[in-house]
Amino acid sequence: MQLDFQTFRDSLAKPEPPPGLSLALQALWWDARGDWDKAHERAQERDDAAGAHVHAYLHRKEGDKSNADYWYRRARAAPSALPLDAEWEELVRRFLGQG
Repeated sequence: MQLDFQTFRDSLAKPEPPPGLSLALQALWWDARGDWDKAHERAQERDDAAGAHVHAYLHRKEGDKSNADYWYRRARAAPSALPLDAEWEELVRRFLGQG
């Protein structure tokens, strides 16, 4: 299933994420729904660059800068200086293949 950003955002009104999302996108979906714990579980389910990048974002959002910096390094990404909402959108678009 190929989603665009607006369809992804619209799906936040539903009780569950759309089927077929990557773990990174599932994590971002749960984060947007306000379930940090479920988002964190999804982010750490797979040890890959996408999961590490979402993991970094989540710890940045949590306010744990040192842990976030560790995960940005694991993702081979520079720590984001964007507002959290903008980083969330950037990640969603990237993982949807639209960024």
